[in-house]
Amino acid sequence: MFEHTYAALPAGFHAAVAPTPVKAPRLLAWNDALADELGLDATLAARAAEFFSGNVLPEGARPIALAYAGHQFGHFVPQLGDGRAILLGEVRDPRGRRFDVQLKGAGPTPFSRRGDGRAAIGPVLREFLVSEAMHALGIPTTRSLAAVATGEVVVRDEILPGAVLTRVAASHVRVGTFQFFAAQGDDASVARLLDYVIARHYPHLREAPNRPLALLQAVAEAQARLVAAWMHVGFIHGVMNTDNAAVSGETIDYGPCAFLDEYHPGKAFSAIDRQGRYAFGNQPPIAQWNLARLAECLLPLFPGDPDVALADARAAIEGFADVYRAHWLAGMRRKLGLATEHEGDEALAQAFLEALQAVEADYTLSFRALLAAAEGDAPTALPKSPAMDAWLARWRERLAREATPPAERLALMRAANPAVIPRNHLVEAALAAAAEGNLTPFLDLLAAVRRPFDDGPAQAPFMAPPEPAERVRNTFCGT
Repeated sequence: MFEHTYAALPAGFHAAVAPTPVKAPRLLAWNDALADELGLDATLAARAAEFFSGNVLPEGARPIALAYAGHQFGHFVPQLGDGRAILLGEVRDPRGRRFDVQLKGAGPTPFSRRGDGRAAIGPVLREFLVSEAMHALGIPTTRSLAAVATGEVVVRDEILPGAVLTRVAASHVRVGTFQFFAAQGDDASVARLLDYVIARHYPHLREAPNRPLALLQAVAEAQARLVAAWMHVGFIHGVMNTDNAAVSGETIDYGPCAFLDEYHPGKAFSAIDRQGRYAFGNQPPIAQWNLARLAECLLPLFPGDPDVALADARAAIEGFADVYRAHWLAGMRRKLGLATEHEGDEALAQAFLEALQAVEADYTLSFRALLAAAEGDAPTALPKSPAMDAWLARWRERLAREATPPAERLALMRAANPAVIPRNHLVEAALAAAAEGNLTPFLDLLAAVRRPFDDGPAQAPFMAPPEPAERVRNTFCGT
């Protein structure tokens, strides 16, 4: 079942480690759709609690923990690594695509830095829930295959029931993986990693004349596309450290993540982000900052004149802003029902956001309300303000310049503006109930976020914004 291309890399890339068995594994959630997509053997589902708690290794597994470094809130840590995650191996789906299968919370590893290597049920189910929501929204993301209760407790600020998550990813190579070797001056290992990433994620770059630059540009494109997609749905990652930046362009590591309720670019929910470094509106420049760290790692591998190499790397990093802007604007046009490109569209989109911010309007519901507004109905969910009234007149004038049939326009907007997101207050309530043994709120919310564009009656309880007393002010990583 498993292949092991990453484990075949030299020993410095990883450490062999077996999962630590747990007391009483019990399956909490299983992702049938993902299992089918991967073409997994039905015996895995039948014995999921054993296999995905770490108590029994699936046939062919070769467990390892990956080494990496990273900038955490701007401060470099030369060795981090998988402190509570263990890679079982890689599987190929029926289309031949390769995916990592990793256990999170499976016990201590050589990189645990005195940690227990375990996870509590809340963070495990949060990642399961939000990663499935992101997948349904069409945003590149790691996926969750299984969540298993351990029958044991973990001690954080309080005593909590433990769990193990099985994460599926295109790979677990991060910007911080490159940094781990670059910090040691080990350019040979950086080059080995470069070859690996190109072969696995960007095979079209194999014959590029300047492969390090080509990889940097490809990762910049992937990150620009990813962060633009986050911004379109109001997602705040919360911990955009370089060790949480996957070179594949997938969203990875759902710690203190959150979604906007009322719109404000300065929103930051993570309890450990006291300065707002990773606030909603800071995510694009932080992605660019992370790419600059990748460029530093790759620069010694650039061929030719060092001054030319530096100029090329700088151009790739500085060009990120334009690439991101193009992806962001394309998505905003879809959200606004604009199928063609006109000068002034970016200012139109920004003006809508400013009108929302002025009255603290709900981000998701305001965009969704544009569907009714486009049909000429009273936009009851839009805020009432002179700025919004002026914007609506301006937007309708812009729509009049479109030749798109109204039904086609509404289909475009419906597919770009979700009705349901993982509302922070609903997520927290579901996780709290799960910690008490009641999985029903979690399963109900999971079913709802898997249909984000459906606004039927069954979805209504999951669409409403929080009451003032329900608003979540802080989210926690839970590691």
